[in-house]
Amino acid sequence: MQLQPLVNALREAVLTHVVVHADETPVQMQTPGAKKTHRAYALGLCHHPFSELAAVVYDFSPSCAGEHARSFLGNWKGKPVCDDFAGYKAGFELGVTEIGCMAHARRKFFDLHVANKSQLAEQALHSIGGLYEVERQARDMSDEDRWRIRQEKAAPIIDALHTWMMAQRKLVPEGSAIAKALDCRLKRWIALTVLCPSIITGARIKSARGFLGARTGCLPGRYAAENGRRRS
Repeated sequence: MQLQPLVNALREAVLTHVVVHADETPVQMQTPGAKKTHRAYALGLCHHPFSELAAVVYDFSPSCAGEHARSFLGNWKGKPVCDDFAGYKAGFELGVTEIGCMAHARRKFFDLHVANKSQLAEQALHSIGGLYEVERQARDMSDEDRWRIRQEKAAPIIDALHTWMMAQRKLVPEGSAIAKALDCRLKRWIALTVLCPSIITGARIKSARGFLGARTGCLPGRYAAENGRRRS
């Protein structure tokens, strides 16, 4: 518990940002006295990639209930980059703005292409790849130039992708894997089209599986944290 003040300070530092990246790693939890395990989550928050301080803070959530995520976020009213985790939904009604993660959006199409070489999935991956390329070009730009290049290059790609997805959804069989992938992304299109400090998350938040696997008893108090200055 001696490290708790440091961890609390790091959490507060992360939450000074309007935009944070969020990720949730499922872990198995066994309640004392219970015979079976149930799904719990390690919640992770970090700064966006252009922050000077590279910091990640974790919290253990015994379920996906909104009360746990709200407790972790406190009174923060910013914009998490996330992928439809149920625990954040209550916050969206209290002033928190959801930003969809394009890396998660890409994953279903990638899995489909790996499984059966789906040509439609390949087309979706090609379009999303164009967004990744814009992000690579914008990486070292100022905030103003990054906003400009996204408006000039990313926005047209997003509009074209949405038009294509809507057209393909009318053609593919109901219940098919590609229909499910399209539906999953289309229902979250508003969140996915918010052009924030980074439209791709996941890279900055390490998987918590190994972090929690053998070291759960070593967590400093309620939150676990790691930090380091961003390297140039």
